[in-house]
Amino acid sequence: MAHSVSPAPPVEGRCDARFAPVRAAFEANFAERGELGAAVAVRAHGKTVVDLWGGWADPGRTRRWERDTVVTVWSTTKGVTALCAHLLADRGLLDFDAPVARYWPEFAAAGKEGLPVRFLLSHRAGLAGLREPQSVADLYDWELTTARLAAMEPWWEPGTRQGYHALTFGFLVGELVRRITGRPVDEFLRREVTGPLDLDFGIGLPEAEAGRAARLVHAEGTAGSSALLTELPPVAVAALANPVVRAAEANSARWRAARLPAANGHGTARAIAALYGIFAANGRCDGRRILSPEATERVREGQGACRDLILGAGFGHETELGLGLWLSGENRSYGPNPRAVGHDGFGGSCGLADPEAQVSLGYVMNRMGPHIADDPRKTALVEALYASL
Repeated sequence: MAHSVSPAPPVEGRCDARFAPVRAAFEANFAERGELGAAVAVRAHGKTVVDLWGGWADPGRTRRWERDTVVTVWSTTKGVTALCAHLLADRGLLDFDAPVARYWPEFAAAGKEGLPVRFLLSHRAGLAGLREPQSVADLYDWELTTARLAAMEPWWEPGTRQGYHALTFGFLVGELVRRITGRPVDEFLRREVTGPLDLDFGIGLPEAEAGRAARLVHAEGTAGSSALLTELPPVAVAALANPVVRAAEANSARWRAARLPAANGHGTARAIAALYGIFAANGRCDGRRILSPEATERVREGQGACRDLILGAGFGHETELGLGLWLSGENRSYGPNPRAVGHDGFGGSCGLADPEAQVSLGYVMNRMGPHIADDPRKTALVEALYASL
């Protein structure tokens, strides 16, 4: 006798009438695009106007997705880590044009003595992945991984090309934060941003809160699959599969306890919309000034459009990074404003900020799609957001 699939619980939360298209697209993700559990939030002119969630927090469909359900958002974490770097630059503690070695002397090895900080934020440092084999256990060893990165020779001449630093971005930018402040990046984020703003987002997740984490479901055909890896150049394999990390690992206690500022942020869509919203609201959030207007504009300094060395095979078109976030550009990844910015997470999640429209969006989910970026569910929500304006 066949077992019927439990229908998705109804979408909960609130949505201002003007943004009804966002609710409709979110509901359509469940009805038409295979959504399991998810949440979406939108802020406009500093106010939360959409805060919706629904579905299941586990593949067995035994736990409903609740208001405070959190989930690993993979590379959507990078935008929050970049926010920490911009906070330090805004305070005069970090110069994006200074050599990384000014703050991290060991980094000067292998010809990197002049490599500027901006190359780390724009994925132009040539350190997209380690050359030597790295196990998942090595990934959880901060001192080991940062020491290897400091010692390594770049894959390409820094500054000449862009190549997605899928996991290494977090170690590189996070180590700068640690060297300057004396605090790990997760602690700095909590003390300076998420704690004062009471935002439900962290790099890693305390063991005591593991019970409210949604379980990820890995999609076949995603990066890390053996068929795809045989077609990639060595630098892309190093970036995307050294080591291979899949949903099973991201559901583990080890992953949640780790410090991976490129990949293991855990949070709600509400918190992501607020954090990315800092870039959309001239540096303010809920009445507090986090960044100066000049600092929020700096994140959008385009570093040159090109075909990404790592993601080029998947995208097939040129993309452009600012300082830590992707520009929407002609591809409209973050809506029709080419100077809107954002970051996608492996499998579907995203954060978006549009200073001209004064809007931001956060989207999180647990059924990973096969796309590194521009998942159809995310695209539908972004299009619905702009249809509401």
